[in-house]
Amino acid sequence: MTTLHRPTGLTAACSRSVFRGEDVCAAAGLPVHGAGPHPHFDDAVWDFTGVIGLPRYLARHARILSFTEILNPQWRELAKEFIFARLAPDHPAVRELAHAYRTPVQIATVHGRLTVLTGWLNWLTEQGVDNLEEVTQQHCAAYLELRKKVRDKDGVVIRDSSPGYRMDVVAVIQELGYYKELFSADGYMSAFRPWGRRTAYSVAGMVRRTGNTTPPLSNDVFQPLVAAALYVVEVLAPHVMELQQQLQEMVPNRPGRNNRGRPDWRVEVARAIDRHIQEADPFDVALDHVVAERLADGWDPDDPLLRVNLISLAHETGRRAFHYTWLPTLRGHLEKAVREVGLSKRWGRAAGLVERADGRGSVPWTLPMNTTEARLQLSRARTACLIALAALTGMRKSELAELTHDCRLPPEQLGEGRVRYRLKGKVIKGRKLGGEHDQWVTIKQAYDTADVAASLADPVKNDGHLFKSLSFFTPYEWFLTWINGPEGRRLGLAPIPEVPVSLRMLRRTLAVEMAHRPGGLLAAKIHLKHISVVTTEGYADRPGGAQSVLMAEFGQEEREHKMRVALDAFHDYQNGIRPAGPGASDLLDFFAFVDEQLDSSGAPNIKRSDQEVTNLLAKRAKSLHLGPANYCWFLDPSKALCLKLAGAHARGATEPLIGMCDSARCPQATHHAGHRPVWAASAESKKVFIASIGRAQRAEKVRLGRELARDERVLAEIDALCGTGA
Repeated sequence: MTTLHRPTGLTAACSRSVFRGEDVCAAAGLPVHGAGPHPHFDDAVWDFTGVIGLPRYLARHARILSFTEILNPQWRELAKEFIFARLAPDHPAVRELAHAYRTPVQIATVHGRLTVLTGWLNWLTEQGVDNLEEVTQQHCAAYLELRKKVRDKDGVVIRDSSPGYRMDVVAVIQELGYYKELFSADGYMSAFRPWGRRTAYSVAGMVRRTGNTTPPLSNDVFQPLVAAALYVVEVLAPHVMELQQQLQEMVPNRPGRNNRGRPDWRVEVARAIDRHIQEADPFDVALDHVVAERLADGWDPDDPLLRVNLISLAHETGRRAFHYTWLPTLRGHLEKAVREVGLSKRWGRAAGLVERADGRGSVPWTLPMNTTEARLQLSRARTACLIALAALTGMRKSELAELTHDCRLPPEQLGEGRVRYRLKGKVIKGRKLGGEHDQWVTIKQAYDTADVAASLADPVKNDGHLFKSLSFFTPYEWFLTWINGPEGRRLGLAPIPEVPVSLRMLRRTLAVEMAHRPGGLLAAKIHLKHISVVTTEGYADRPGGAQSVLMAEFGQEEREHKMRVALDAFHDYQNGIRPAGPGASDLLDFFAFVDEQLDSSGAPNIKRSDQEVTNLLAKRAKSLHLGPANYCWFLDPSKALCLKLAGAHARGATEPLIGMCDSARCPQATHHAGHRPVWAASAESKKVFIASIGRAQRAEKVRLGRELARDERVLAEIDALCGTGA
């Protein structure tokens, strides 16, 4: 058994920390801006906001470690020693510890560790424990049981906590034992090890994850969401940008506080009131909740100023707020002006017309808005840009946060009608502090969305980046409420089911959609094949870049999906459901061979597992290519009809040309029950076209008649073999 030894020079009675006076950033190797804060070990609060290279998505509060919330002063020192050791494992006092971690952790990680540690130590204090030597396994088990439930501020249980959170709780409790010899004043008993030799992983009940566990969004959520985001970006954005310019002109740069030459507020606000009278410009209307607050504060319901937007009036003078102490002085002047010009929502009174999203005519792009509603309109447009970029590029949250105003690289001409669009940024995940510069090859819609986001961004607040904050939950709730509300219906936007949505889920859905529906549409006018092509180009151009990770995720999902499709087809064969199409005979022979192998490979009356079937189907599944109306089992390029039709241009091809597929004639194509809706829709549309063709277009009518006969023949075969007939 390994025994922990205190670092050289320390004694059990030592009450002074070996880290006293240390510069935390210097010890951890974290570069700091010259004027930025340099936290020292003795500080009660460690401020890392000046560290160079921290990811932008990391919130300000997560860059500050406060030890003051720990109730027991003795344990504040212990917590600082623990966090310091995790940040600087190469420190001489840490290197000698047998069980200490050897890899430094990020600021975000130690912030989470400190939060969990604070909860553990304060709970012990509440239980009357003031020395860690008193801690027993019963304490550890009781605290873990408490943390298995998530409670609100009143202590009411909301839900079970996640296994990941429970693992963090167990890990922190155990890790304090790894650094016992380092702590200057307290620590667990030498022989005590929480949960013995069990790992935090097993104690928390973690289940080993296989593959990507982020759930994709269903089509009835993903497609209308992306369509709505693109509608805002492509149709409404020009009007929103004009609105933004008007709002900026209303609130000029605020004069300096020491600008003694600035007129008094009495003069400036009076001038603003006079302007409304001279221009017959109605005053802006306050929001309903502001009116309710005024009534609750004792305002008279008949007060002529009850519904006046006083903040908007202050903004007209360049001030950020209206002080109610001004009101007695201004009331007479303001009441007279309100009687003369009235009240009306200020923005969008003469909004331009736009085409509805559903194509049913034109409507004003917005109804009249007050100033607060206008600012919410800007926020929704920025959220739409974020959704569109995440859905069309597959960028992670950390990568979206690093996109700057100049992220669009000049388009690259590749030949006749071919243009390559690139965005530059940084990859954060899995990279050293500060990230690494990278580029993404994108489709034009994503490239244009970045341009719109740059135009809508606040150059001061956003610090030169497209997005000020990557907080997604609340902005998405506002966006969803707007789409599903009266404004969304007025603009013809399809409603979106109210289910949880995250940026990670958008990325996951893109990978799944490219794998499952390679010939389908992501949203109106956006083909998944185009996104797949540019993602492949980005991978080929920068094999170690961020798009290589997305490409690997897409490839893995595609392989798994093909195997599931092949397995389903084999199970259909076992249940008596046969494929149709020219390649059906060859596929049935292969399935019969697999069935024979299964029958002869083990004891009788034993049900074979899917894994055994998968092993036998693996090669055939690898050759599978999914078309919208058929499966292509691309085993022999010389038999592929699409390559024959393409001629010399397809010489040496290793994949079929799905866009040129004539599955009714290709010997490697099969039709299954899932393809029936596509063929049925094709037949119905041809019937409509034939009925509308005049006598003068006899040749076209004959051609469509032949294609209709082919569609009906394929439908009849599917119905006969798959049992899908009426």
